[in-house]
Amino acid sequence: MIPASTGFTIWVTGLSGSGKSTVTALLERKLRDRGLRVEMLDGDVVRTNLSQGLGFTQDDRDTNVRRIGWVCELLTRNDVVAIAAVISPYRAIRNEVRDRIGRFVEVYMEAPLDILAERDVKGLYRRAMAGEIPNFTGVSDAYEPPLDPEVTCHSDGRETPEQSAARVLARLEKLGYIRAV
Repeated sequence: MIPASTGFTIWVTGLSGSGKSTVTALLERKLRDRGLRVEMLDGDVVRTNLSQGLGFTQDDRDTNVRRIGWVCELLTRNDVVAIAAVISPYRAIRNEVRDRIGRFVEVYMEAPLDILAERDVKGLYRRAMAGEIPNFTGVSDAYEPPLDPEVTCHSDGRETPEQSAARVLARLEKLGYIRAV
């Protein structure tokens, strides 16, 4: 008898600066500490390596998300926990990736635009609001929040990154993807 797959994908979506990379780094460490094989795909790193040359049109963003989804699918079916930290602004393409992978947990990093702009050390939101950065997600391009994510993390200051990571782990336990400790 072939054992059931132990791989799954954690798809962390949210606007730029919402804490995706911070929370996924915590999740990666905590899951490794539990003895799981984990790979993290950060949207910025993937764009540099796997999706170099893509722009920020809807078609290019969809292609980027599909590529990340394909890698997550491969990892998941090979018993690896794939963690994707990707803005992935369009709901339909996230749902397409979810359907393809199957063992998929969507985490929404929720934070209002004014708070993200306030704590933006790179000044990207200020520049986007001034029209200097076209197609900036959440400002001059759409971001469609998930309708029914498995976990919503409130990265607006209501919870710390550690609390967000703990909530995700608790949900993974409840779904039966990891054992409770």
